[in-house]
Amino acid sequence: MITIRCAKCHKKVFKYNKIGKGKLLHCWENRIIEDYSIRDGNNVKCQCGNVLGIVQNKWIKMKQNSFIYSGKITRK
Repeated sequence: MITIRCAKCHKKVFKYNKIGKGKLLHCWENRIIEDYSIRDGNNVKCQCGNVLGIVQNKWIKMKQNSFIYSGKITRK
């Protein structure tokens, strides 16, 4: 489980179950454990207003350099 935070204000945005190695390019909706984000149409924002990603079909396409994450990644 990893914690995704805003790169500007460092507030929590998601608690997410990341599986496999590699970059975090998108977040699957069904793997989000806790959601602290604000949804504005298709945009996913932090409480400070920073746009973190765009909601697409079953996932959120994350904007690189707008978030940071920490925690342990689950191996396949």
